[in-house]
Amino acid sequence: MFKQRVQQFINEKKLLDTYGKVLVALSGGADSVALLRVLLSSGYSCECAHCNFHLRGEESDKDELFVQHLCDRMGAKLHLAHFDTRSYASANKLSIEMAARELRYAWFEELRAQVGANAIAVAHHRDDSVETILLNLIRGTGINGLKGIAPRNGYIVRPLLQESRESIEEYLRALEQDYVTDSTNLQDVYMRNKIRLNILPMMKELNPSVAESIQETGVRLAEVARIYNRDRKEVLNRVLKEISADERQLCIVDVLQDVAPESLLYEALSPLGFNAAQVKDILHCIIAEQSGKRFHSLQWEVLRDRDSLLIHRRGVEDEALELLVDEQEITSGFMVPKDRFIACVDADKITQPLTLRKCRVGDWFVPFGMKGRKKVSDYLTDRKRSLYEKERQWVVCSGEDIVWLVNERIDNRFRVKEDSRRVLLISIKKKKVDV
Repeated sequence: MFKQRVQQFINEKKLLDTYGKVLVALSGGADSVALLRVLLSSGYSCECAHCNFHLRGEESDKDELFVQHLCDRMGAKLHLAHFDTRSYASANKLSIEMAARELRYAWFEELRAQVGANAIAVAHHRDDSVETILLNLIRGTGINGLKGIAPRNGYIVRPLLQESRESIEEYLRALEQDYVTDSTNLQDVYMRNKIRLNILPMMKELNPSVAESIQETGVRLAEVARIYNRDRKEVLNRVLKEISADERQLCIVDVLQDVAPESLLYEALSPLGFNAAQVKDILHCIIAEQSGKRFHSLQWEVLRDRDSLLIHRRGVEDEALELLVDEQEITSGFMVPKDRFIACVDADKITQPLTLRKCRVGDWFVPFGMKGRKKVSDYLTDRKRSLYEKERQWVVCSGEDIVWLVNERIDNRFRVKEDSRRVLLISIKKKKVDV
């Protein structure tokens, strides 16, 4: 019955091509050995991949030897990889578990392409999925963390996902097939092992079918998650404006009018490294109308600016700019260019050399057409410029006086008048970087 159930699950979820090659992740443990045996007996063409992470000394080498003997006996081609897992974990600041996972799946994909396999079969089963749900629940998660392990993720397929650990071991006993046991799985050092060895047995005392119940709940939540993810994606596509690769914008009205504002913020910001607690703080900032407040993840910053949330990549340097200045005599028929990217000013009122710098707090100028002076920040606010745009605003100065708010407006004190004899045409361009 085990073989029939597995094949039915494969067919139902469309996990494998009957005539395609399957790369089986073979650790030597009960789960992966059962996976190889059931796939071979069902007529699938299998090659095996075994990783030696060198984490358990002689035990790791014994596992490798066992896998070699098994593949020889079953007539399955074996591929081996050796990893210095501890060095990789240290170099990339990862836990040992995460380092092993990254190494394993990167090699599996490389090998899959190399041998022309249609799928990479891994031996996750129902109890693994239940443990994942409980692990995520303990750590704190949204609906996507409560749906358990998916039958398919790209080329990764999990044919045993409906089977329990007990049914897998029964299948191997019927075949009189031995396997190896990872001694670390018997230690309750890791959180997952604590769940497997301590929490789940206690839960089974309350409900002997608790694993089946949790797995079924995960399946139902996976359906709900599909609806949720589709809705959130549609909303984000509508309200999250991508200004550039380094800058995005969310309209606060759109956020607050959504049926679930916090979930909308979470889906928009969690991919950028913001956690659930930060999302709550950002929502509170919106409701409390705390303009100017900033929040940071490792690579991104969120700024509450008037009626928007501005999302800006951190550490992005402004392009280097340089001044272009062209002096001209005023001749008959001369007209001041009507181009905001070119400033035309009276040359005789300018103290050379002109300088180009970023706008500073307290800067002021006399906007063209006005007599009274105005703070640059107030001018840009009137122009609906964001705080990020204010911080990136350049000015051209004659001594301490601002001559031109770049690409915005000249200072009225330096305007060209009827008695002007010479003009300066000022513009800026990107500075060439020597390679």
